[in-house]
Amino acid sequence: MTKRRKRYSAREKQGIRLFFIVLPLLLATCLFSYVPLAGWSVAFFDYKLGFNLFDTPFVGFKHFASLFANYAVRLDFYRVLRNTLAMSLLGLATSPLPIAFAIALSEFKSGKYRRVVQTISTVPNFLSWVLVYAMAFALFAINGGVLNNILISFGLIEEPMNILASTKNVWTTMTLYGIWKGLGWGSIIYIAAITGIDPELFESAAIDGASRMRRIIHITVPCLMPTYFVMLLLSIASFFSSDFEKVYVFSNAMNKEFIETIDLFVFNKGFTGRSVPLATAIGMAKSLVSLFLLFAANGLSRLVREETIF
Repeated sequence: MTKRRKRYSAREKQGIRLFFIVLPLLLATCLFSYVPLAGWSVAFFDYKLGFNLFDTPFVGFKHFASLFANYAVRLDFYRVLRNTLAMSLLGLATSPLPIAFAIALSEFKSGKYRRVVQTISTVPNFLSWVLVYAMAFALFAINGGVLNNILISFGLIEEPMNILASTKNVWTTMTLYGIWKGLGWGSIIYIAAITGIDPELFESAAIDGASRMRRIIHITVPCLMPTYFVMLLLSIASFFSSDFEKVYVFSNAMNKEFIETIDLFVFNKGFTGRSVPLATAIGMAKSLVSLFLLFAANGLSRLVREETIF
């Protein structure tokens, strides 16, 4: 007696096709995001570069405790934690800017002009931070910088300003670099959300006499809030992370006190200071705290907004 061949419904076939489509992405995520977590084991050994991991003594939580037991390490850790929190808070404070920019673009009557502005504002996202630093160096260098040459030629200053090595307003300047680079790209998701708003809502409001500003405040902004809160939750998960490439290329001996973040501190400790176990312990603790923040923010969103991202 032959077995009857199982027939799949159209929905099941679609699900199977979608699974095989995302399967390469799942495998890549596993390979590059989860397999490297085995490297966390270095934090529990007194590992030295060039030696086999299991040939080095097991020290347990020694390197975690040294963050607070060693006075010098503790001071350094508090300093980089301060810098990371300051830049992250400034990033959260400026997170509504892509919404404002997307709303401004959507209000342009000329579609051609809107596309030109959107394209120009998006281009910086595709520039590497090395190239951004090269542009900043050409503008703000103490010798031959465009800004210093202009200010000196007009008699506004007598001595050139060393902006790139200045410790004043480092957090603000780094935030401004990030805004310039990511504003256009960050607004794309909100532009897509605006196009999904029912046009009849705007037409009804206009018939009732609502001005353009009132339509923005009472229709556009509330419709964008769900998208904004999802992006906010994701940014909270990376609160203790920073754009490593940005702080790395802009850091120097003069501004290191205020620009060095946890990610750069881990890099310096692991590769420059040759303290790989300590760097791994710091990175591991940062990842666990970030995971806790994500679940805490998601739980708070469930209580307040009755919506979650997972």
